[in-house]
Amino acid sequence: MSDHALSPSAPARPRIPAVPGVAVALVGLSVLLAVASPGFLTAGNLSNILVQSVILLLLALPMTLIIMTEGLDLSMGAVLTLASLVLALIVVATQSLMLGLAGALGVGLAFGLANGWLVASLGIPPFVATLGTLGAAQGLALIVSDGQSVVGIPRFVRLVYSGEVAGIPNPILIGAGFYALFHVLLYHTRFGTYVCALGGNREALTLAGVKWKRLLISVYMLGGAMAGVAALLMTARMNAGHPTAAIGMEFDAIAAVALGGTSFEKGNGWIFGTLMGVLTVGVLRNGLNLMAVPSSVQVACIGVLVIFALFLDGMRSKKS
Repeated sequence: MSDHALSPSAPARPRIPAVPGVAVALVGLSVLLAVASPGFLTAGNLSNILVQSVILLLLALPMTLIIMTEGLDLSMGAVLTLASLVLALIVVATQSLMLGLAGALGVGLAFGLANGWLVASLGIPPFVATLGTLGAAQGLALIVSDGQSVVGIPRFVRLVYSGEVAGIPNPILIGAGFYALFHVLLYHTRFGTYVCALGGNREALTLAGVKWKRLLISVYMLGGAMAGVAALLMTARMNAGHPTAAIGMEFDAIAAVALGGTSFEKGNGWIFGTLMGVLTVGVLRNGLNLMAVPSSVQVACIGVLVIFALFLDGMRSKKS
C-alpha cells in the first residue's frame, strides 16, 4: 500500500478473487447436503441456517479486521461466554435489558483493551497474548457462575432472538445491520484505510503521523464490543447463561474469515467473503447436525473445509 492510500480520499477497496474458493465450497456443500439430507433445502431449515449464523457473523466481522492487521484473537469465544453470563446475571437480578447489555459490552471492551494493549504496547505476539486472555476469561466465567448455568431469563430477552419484524427474524435484521456497518467502516472511512495499512504498511502510518498503536488497540476493542453484542443473542437463544456456551467459537470465526479470502498478511480483507465464509460454516454445521454427526467430527470437517478453500485460492493465484 502506498502512502497515497492513507489519504481519506482513497478508501480501502475489497480484494475480490475472480471465483473465490469459498463460493465453490458453499455451492458444493449445499448440493451434497441436499442430496444426503432431504430436509436440508426446506424453507424452514434454510431460514434456520441464516438465524443461527448471525452470532458467528458478529464475531467474524471484527475478526476480519483483526486478521487484516496481521493479528489474531483466540479469546473471542471465551469473552463471549463470560459476557453472556454477566448479561444473564444482571438481567435476572435487575430485570433490565439495558443494564445487562451494558455489562456484557463492558466485559467485551475490557478484554479487547487488554488484548490490544498486550499486542500493541507490550509487543506480545497476538497468539500468545490472546491465548492468555482466553484462559482468564474462561476462569472468570467459571467463577462468576460457580460452574452452573444462569437460568430464569425474562421473556423480553428471549424475544430478542425469537421475535421478528415484518416477518423477518430479529437476528437476521441485527446481522444485516452490523454487516452494513462493517462494510462502510472498512471500505468508506479513513479508519478502514488505516486498518489495511496496519497489516500492509505501518511505516506509512507512522510517516503520516497516525498513532497506529492506539488504532490497533481500538481494533481489538471493537472485537470485544462485538462479543458483547453477540452475548445478547446467545443468551436469548439459549434462554440461559452457560459457563462453556461459546468455547471454541473463535475457531469457527477464524475459519470463516480464512474461507472468505482474508489474508493473514499485507492487510488484504474482504467483508463479503467473510459473510460467505460464515454461511459456509453454518451450512456445514447444519447439514452435519441433520445427519447426527458428533460435534468433534464437525470441528475436523471445518478444518478440512478451510484447507480445501485455501488450496483452491492458492492454485488460482499461481495460475494468475
